[in-house]
Amino acid sequence: MAGHSKWANIKHKKAATDAKRGKVWTRLIKEITVAARMGGDDVNTNPRLRLSVDKAADANMPKENVTRAIQRGAGLLEGANYEEVRYEGYGIGGAAIIVDCMTDNRVRTVAEVRNAFNKNGGNMGNEGSVAFMFTHCGQMYFAPGTNEDALMEAALEAGADDITSDEEGGIEVLTPPHDLSAVKDALTKAGFKSEVAEVTMKPQTETVVTGDDAIKMQKLIDALENLDDVQEVYTNVIIED
Repeated sequence: MAGHSKWANIKHKKAATDAKRGKVWTRLIKEITVAARMGGDDVNTNPRLRLSVDKAADANMPKENVTRAIQRGAGLLEGANYEEVRYEGYGIGGAAIIVDCMTDNRVRTVAEVRNAFNKNGGNMGNEGSVAFMFTHCGQMYFAPGTNEDALMEAALEAGADDITSDEEGGIEVLTPPHDLSAVKDALTKAGFKSEVAEVTMKPQTETVVTGDDAIKMQKLIDALENLDDVQEVYTNVIIED
């Protein structure tokens, strides 16, 4: 089923990620450490760790950094003890925002997140205030020009939940969160390379914003993403130039 174009947003996100490689590495190290602590240090039996290690490879992180992060998570090396925390809130026009963090100091983190909301036209919400508007799932995007019929057949056979295309021909594949790595592996073997593969909070409905609202919303998202303790920011808004 076709939907509005998300391809420009995907390309923008990838470009922004590449521009902040040092920060991306720091966030990936935290994610790898926590994934290893929670699910063990074997990528073959820990899907979350496997996905994190794959993302580290895509970000050109040195293998020794990955190994040290896994060892810290497994308790073989000393390091900060990070915990996962989620904050919810509202952006421009009441847009829903979820902010996932990893921190060794909750007091510092909540103060920084609240300050970013308040200074940029948003408001912190209570736990559960917007999370019900999102679905926890695995998500992959494939570039326009990908053979949709062949991808759909391979994805469904691999265990995907849903496949949709947008008006530019970009294709989105959704999976259960813990099945993302397995589906990604199967599609890679079938000759399909995803531009994005991540476990995400996908909004159940989306709103496109343009003009001044788009500029203000992007400023708020940037302020949140620039915080050291923030791992991911999710919103139900599509920002268009």
